[in-house]
Amino acid sequence: MPDDRRPALSVGFVLLDKFTLAAFGGLIDALRLAADDGGNSRQIHAAWTVMTPGSGDRIASCGLKVTGSNEVVPPENFDYIAVCGGNSYLDETPRPQLDAYLRDASAKGVRLLGICTGSFNIARAGLAKDRTVCVHWNVRDAFEERFPDIGISVDRLFIDEGDLITCAGSTAAIDLGLYLISRHCGRDRAQQAVRHMMLSGIRAPNLPQAFFHQDISGVSDARVRKALHFMEQQLDHPPPLPAIARYVGISVRQLERAFRAEMDTTPSRYNRVMRLNYGRWMIENHTESITRIALDSGFSDAAHFSREFRNHFGLSPSEHRRSLSAHSAV
Repeated sequence: MPDDRRPALSVGFVLLDKFTLAAFGGLIDALRLAADDGGNSRQIHAAWTVMTPGSGDRIASCGLKVTGSNEVVPPENFDYIAVCGGNSYLDETPRPQLDAYLRDASAKGVRLLGICTGSFNIARAGLAKDRTVCVHWNVRDAFEERFPDIGISVDRLFIDEGDLITCAGSTAAIDLGLYLISRHCGRDRAQQAVRHMMLSGIRAPNLPQAFFHQDISGVSDARVRKALHFMEQQLDHPPPLPAIARYVGISVRQLERAFRAEMDTTPSRYNRVMRLNYGRWMIENHTESITRIALDSGFSDAAHFSREFRNHFGLSPSEHRRSLSAHSAV
């Protein structure tokens, strides 16, 4: 006979070294706010347990210490096991006890949640095969390098594969929490959490991550790659060439020679192309005005942006936006 006193949703959190606080906090606080009325924290409609296997506490990437259970709770006590990662995703030290726990959970039908870089650990345990994994755009290259046979996506907030849900992390973990609350506790409980968290609503999982990624996978010169990453971080205010050279640690002339050898262009020209690609991505994924997009792409005004956009893509920004609308209406 089912136990009516058991919460409708129960999540076991496994915290890893240097886990990201925003993702963990967002998910667990969404559960907390849906679990009780009036902002109280009684685990009535939802429940959670924080586990820090092998230690009484775990240190977040920001340095905050979180105390949890140093013994894992049997996975069948939960609906989900949430593996919360962070800045330790490059640490490939074998974790046989964690792997065994996750495999046991999967074998018993307990769904796994890969939160932020927790998906790396789930993949290392062999539990992401034949799935598409959602990763944060910032760790895309690292995941692809380590797990080339696993499909990934960086254009979603989270992906539900039935037995495995993977989340990009950061604030997307809140959206995942609301998704689970809606499924198990009802939409009213999810809306209660939305109101308490002062959110405008529940974002859909297929909402694209708010990022632009210039593909530089074919660039082998480490100096050029470093320069491109620096440019990508400052798309709205393009750095002058001397500043790029100083960041890389070489002279302007050396930087220009490296770009010509690797990219067959100059740093300034490639930077302009990168900003135009960013502008096009903004048009395709956001509803801001062309003027706003022009400024965010590092152009002085909409006229300058439109002229360069047409020269590069063969149509104006407004024409490109209209073509997208016409295509979606078909």
